[in-house]
Amino acid sequence: MTITTTPPPAPARREGRLTGRLRIRTMPGRIRALAALAALAVLVVLLVTTLTVRDARDGLRVIGHDAGPQVVATGDLYFALSDMDAQLADALLIGGDAGLAGRRAAALKVYEQRRSEANGALLQGSRLAGTDPTEQRTAQEMLDALGRYERLAGQALLTDEQSRHAAGPPPAAVTALYRQATDLMKLDVLPKAYNLTLDNGTKVRRTYEAKRSAVLRGRVWVALTGLLLVVVLVGVQIYFAARFRRLVNPFLALATVGTFVLVVVSVALLSSEAGRLRTAKEDGFDSVLALSRARAISNSAHADESRYLLDPGRADTYEQVYLDKSEAILYVPAGNLDSYYSLLDEKIGGSDFLGFYGTEAHHITLPGQQAALRKVLTGYQKVQHDDRAIRLVAASGDRRAALTTKLGGGTGDFDAYDKALVALKDLHGRAFDRAIASGDHGLRGWNVVLPGAAIVLIILILAGVRPRLSEYR
Repeated sequence: MTITTTPPPAPARREGRLTGRLRIRTMPGRIRALAALAALAVLVVLLVTTLTVRDARDGLRVIGHDAGPQVVATGDLYFALSDMDAQLADALLIGGDAGLAGRRAAALKVYEQRRSEANGALLQGSRLAGTDPTEQRTAQEMLDALGRYERLAGQALLTDEQSRHAAGPPPAAVTALYRQATDLMKLDVLPKAYNLTLDNGTKVRRTYEAKRSAVLRGRVWVALTGLLLVVVLVGVQIYFAARFRRLVNPFLALATVGTFVLVVVSVALLSSEAGRLRTAKEDGFDSVLALSRARAISNSAHADESRYLLDPGRADTYEQVYLDKSEAILYVPAGNLDSYYSLLDEKIGGSDFLGFYGTEAHHITLPGQQAALRKVLTGYQKVQHDDRAIRLVAASGDRRAALTTKLGGGTGDFDAYDKALVALKDLHGRAFDRAIASGDHGLRGWNVVLPGAAIVLIILILAGVRPRLSEYR
């Protein structure tokens, strides 16, 4: 009788596991492990670089194409709204004076132009708000408030035309309607426009800080992982040279050189993108936003001159508001307008002042910026000289003469100052556009370049180890 026995399964399984553990000790196993390690290092470099490029692209999108343009649009909206009220004040102040009929027509024409610009900026802001319910609600509330303002402005103009008063303060009924309109503008419409600017400005600032920091950190990780890949490839090259007595493996050498080039180019690109983000934010966006606000506040202060002449009952209030706005634009420690005029003349030649233009004076980075700023400051000084002359004439009791002074040289000097301010703002705007365009151009094609480079490197690594593996078949 023949007895057969079946070997116990446990030893066989232990033998299989032992063979799996020992497989890497064979030369083919070691070669495959080194190739796998090199390929894994390539994928790590690809992943880190891709994520960092994505951070740079996201930063450029938000600052250059999303929230950034929306902030600029709302800044233009703020100016258009404030100038609407300024032109309305001028038209009501001129009244039915036949000698100034051309001036009144010009003021009404600008009023209509600013109303069109405000509506366009509101529509653009609504589109850029996308699906954000808060911003959409704010934009709708602004449209409603602006509609109420226009109705009050229309009633004031109609009542003013019917009164046919001489140049100077209009009848009490017109003044009452204008007070309602300007209070609605200053207390409701303009604060909402400012809130839109503030909210999106905060979004831009947070995005900039987060994405630029991510790009700078990612640049370090790209360099470190790239260095690791180079070390692995050089190690494989040395191992093959020692074991197989081959001085140079051409495919691995090409992979090493390709890795070095890819890492250097990637690090250089990320450094450039971080610099472009900084330029777009600090030299472009920040200055454009500050100068847009300065222009709107300057225009509103210029309108306060008209309000000062139009509404004697609030003259003291409008004078104090004018001082507050002037100090917001360019600060000197003055307690009243007379002191402000004198201190401004002393300080205007230096840069030891604060405010919008003080910040600009301490951050000269662009060609032509200093000359453009000098024109703005000179123009602002002339505007303040004109304001002093207007108030001196008004204090004598002749408000029509004060109005003539304002509509004559005062308006011309303010227009020249405004043009200089727009030129400085456009200088920064062009720097912003160039930085965003350069950033977008620099990242173009990298969604294809990075995977393509990784595939080429892995193919070179496999081509480098294949001849060594074939020796063991």
